Amino acid sequence: MNREPDNLSYQISMEEDIRDKARLDHEDIVRLNFIRKPGVFLYRRHYRAGLRSHIMEVLNPEDVEREKEGVIINGLRHFPKAIPLKMLRVFRKRFNNLKYAEEELRNVKILEKFLRPDCVARSDEFLVHYARKDQYELIICGLQEYVEGEILDPWSHLDKTYLVSLLSHMGFERHNDSEAIADRWVGGIRENGVKLIEKLKQMIFQTNRVPDLAGVGNLILTRSGNIKLVDINNISRVSFDRTIPIDDRGYPVCDKSIEALSLLERKLIGRSLDGRDIIYNTFLDPLRMKEVKKIETRFHALLTEDRAASGAGQYIHRS
Repeated sequence: MNREPDNLSYQISMEEDIRDKARLDHEDIVRLNFIRKPGVFLYRRHYRAGLRSHIMEVLNPEDVEREKEGVIINGLRHFPKAIPLKMLRVFRKRFNNLKYAEEELRNVKILEKFLRPDCVARSDEFLVHYARKDQYELIICGLQEYVEGEILDPWSHLDKTYLVSLLSHMGFERHNDSEAIADRWVGGIRENGVKLIEKLKQMIFQTNRVPDLAGVGNLILTRSGNIKLVDINNISRVSFDRTIPIDDRGYPVCDKSIEALSLLERKLIGRSLDGRDIIYNTFLDPLRMKEVKKIETRFHALLTEDRAASGAGQYIHRS
């Protein structure tokens, strides 16, 4: 995918940096100097695109045509939704040099090593030169697996009623044995939740890193009962001192991710939190959580101001 631009003069004349745009469309993507064969796929903005990455659906044009025009089945016209082949992520973050960009790529590889394909949406990351004005700049992109399912929000109830409602949203139809099916499905989710939590804790202890679990939509529950992390662009360092780290946007993502982890453990799998667990002892300390809340409130206030000024995309976290 990385190559010299076909029309360098056009690329140099581009005024707005793609990383600064509030949203992208198909034309923005096919103009990029590192995109090959622009006529093969269609690119459509995904509703979750936000401040950290542009997220674009990579679509088969024929599927989009059927979505628009419909198809006749048994005399009725249906409009099947075009399912993405992949998700293209264009990272907004700027890198001063190759070293920092490579560190970001290493973080993703570490995440995939610990969570494995059943717990994370796999992504082929690539580092390219983005042609802009009179220079080239490093930019990270990823072609990520599309995960179909429902958002699993750690701040929701996570009880059987809630989980079965998500199954219904995914097209589950009730029959005579529906209750037994629902019980098995919920049981499978809880088993997969145990695996996810164990893998995340292992990653924290062995690498001092944790992914962003706090953002709305970062965890997707699939019809098979797997829980997959789809936001892999905000992996933070974990330190067990009193310092409250914030990311490059000013959000206390490390602390909020640990809080989300504790909610999954307590509400999804029904396990009491271990009072001897150094992770929870450190990050769920009441005084620390009070300070984190202040930082989070300040973050959302500044974000609201920025949105009003520039019309930037979504970047939502729960508290």
